[in-house]
Amino acid sequence: MLNLVRKAQKGNDKAFLSLFQEYEQDIYRIAFVYVKNQSDALDVVQETAYRSFKTIKYLKEPKYFKTWLLRIAINCSFDLLRKQKKVVQLKPEYEENVSGDINENTDLKVTVQDLIEGLNEEEKSVVILRFYEGLTFKEISETLTIPLGTAKTILYRALDKLRTKLKGDGFYE
Repeated sequence: MLNLVRKAQKGNDKAFLSLFQEYEQDIYRIAFVYVKNQSDALDVVQETAYRSFKTIKYLKEPKYFKTWLLRIAINCSFDLLRKQKKVVQLKPEYEENVSGDINENTDLKVTVQDLIEGLNEEEKSVVILRFYEGLTFKEISETLTIPLGTAKTILYRALDKLRTKLKGDGFYE
């Protein structure tokens, strides 16, 4: 893997393509969570490929290729959202994961979606990377270029906001 990154940094197109294809589905999933439709998510994947191809030579640590790539995807998603001024919504399958066994309760699904939309962009990013992408706190801090402690604080603050909101709606006991 590191060897491929080094080759890609030296301009080897095939090495870059091989690396990018390995993470393409992850990039698409992250993009879809942010932009909420297939067409825009595919645009984000394409823009991520372009930006990462153009700037891979500036990647300082090849071992952080995945987190670097995910950060570019998140930035591309934000750029597209700012451009289109869209509201971020969760994909229905993710709502089911969040709501657990009670996923047949439509009110709860809508509430979970509304709750996550109520988080600021930083909180949303940390929650998505932690629970949907399964990244560790260290990987989250590297991806978002924030200190490890800050990543934890943001996640716990976001979870606290979600709990508080659920208590207010009478769903949380």
